[in-house]
Amino acid sequence: MSALSAALDHAIHVLFAAAFLLGLWRLLAGPQAPDRIVDAATLGLIGTAGLALLALMLDSALYLDIALVCGVLCFVGVVALARVIDSGERS
Repeated sequence: MSALSAALDHAIHVLFAAAFLLGLWRLLAGPQAPDRIVDAATLGLIGTAGLALLALMLDSALYLDIALVCGVLCFVGVVALARVIDSGERS
């Protein structure tokens, strides 16, 4: 592994960690429920991208399948929560 590749890997890990921590902070400090749901979707996307990155690093297609399932579950969860919030506002 060259020095440039190692530095790039380190930068990617730092950016993923920063994105996750900022998203977690926003999830905990979000002013309203819709903000928290959007941030939960963002954290799901970051996790899915992390799994895809792990699949590339380990050269394993299994992690890509797991990332696909994770992405679909995150999408379905966000749609379900949005429907719950929407039905609660109509009442």
